[in-house]
Formats: sequence, C-alpha cells, structure tokens
Amino acid sequence: MESGRGIQNMLQEETHLWQQGFEHVAGVDEVGRGCLFGDVVAAAVILPKGLILEGVNDSKKLSEKKREELYTVIMNEAISVGIGIIDVPTINEINIKQASRLAMRTAVRQLTPDPDFILVDAENIDTSIPQMPLIHGDAVSQTIAAASIIAKVTRDRMCQEWDMLYPEYGIARHKGYATKQHREMLIEYGPTHLHRKLFIRNVMLVQQELF
Repeated sequence: MESGRGIQNMLQEETHLWQQGFEHVAGVDEVGRGCLFGDVVAAAVILPKGLILEGVNDSKKLSEKKREELYTVIMNEAISVGIGIIDVPTINEINIKQASRLAMRTAVRQLTPDPDFILVDAENIDTSIPQMPLIHGDAVSQTIAAASIIAKVTRDRMCQEWDMLYPEYGIARHKGYATKQHREMLIEYGPTHLHRKLFIRNVMLVQQELF
C-alpha cells in the first residue's frame, strides 16, 4: 500500500488545479494503443475534490484482481465516468494515434458535468477545455491512474469476449499485444477482421526477414 506521502504526491496536480478554482478535474487515459488486435479504449474520470483512493496507480502495475476491485471503487466513488471505444476499421482508416485521440475525446464528451480541466496521459485532446499532458501521467496523477484502471478493465473484459470468438489466438492471455505466441498464431492462422492492418503488415515483414 502507498504511504500517505505517496498518495498525496499522486494528487499534486489536482490539488494545484483545485486551488485555482477548477472544480471538476478529469483524468484521461487509453489502453490498447500498441496492440495488434482489437479496439482502442479510453476512459475519462472526474473524482470528488480531495478524495484519496488508496491503491490507485498505473493499471499496468496492478494485478488483475486489484484492478477489478479498484474498478468497482472508482465507479462507485466517481462523480462521472466516460468511456470511448474506437473500432478496428476506424483505426485502419485514420491510424492508431488519431484513433487513440478520438477515443479520449469521446470519453470526455460522455462526462456529466463537463470537466473544467483535463489531465491527460502524455497526449493532447481536440477540445476547447483547458488541458495538461503529463508524462507517465498514470504514475503521477490519481485521476489519470483511475482512468487507466477503468480503460484497462473495460478492454480486458472485451478481450475475454474476443477470446471466445477466436480461441486459437490466446487473446485473453496477451490482450492483443505482439507476444511471441500471438505472432506465431498469426502466421499459422492468418489475421482476423479484428487485427489491425498496418500492425499486421509490419509483423509479416519481420517474419519474412527471419527466413
């Protein structure tokens, strides 16, 4: 468990904004940007002013069980949560960077009330709302970390459903990332309609270079 000082450090940016008069500070993060397979998912979260959520951290540093537990806590405690999901055809059309930004913007638009400031994990969102990108934001901002947990759990649950559709690829285990197993299954069975074209092309080129 984080120390009290560590938890307070996760609220430094939020506290500074609250002191400036911003009431509804949203944290935004995405999951699935680097995957070969599946949709990209973003979440936006507004937490009550001054609320401390022990254990909230970068979703990648938490166990699946802990993420699920914190997902429930965040959903219960948050003022508002928005989720943006951009599908594979759109990713193929506009590229993953633009799709990730679109997912974030979609998540923000779902928030009620509207945020008056946005903290984003190392990105910029197309919005008139004031915002600040934070490098490693999910490790330094509780609000961004909360968004990363919501996005991660949401996408992991989608991976469970995709795994039932395509059990041979092992999506539930690697979540669509370019693991050795995933690359091998891709070469053996070929891409599905949920594989991202540009990413798959790169994998195929690398595979050809190995032989």
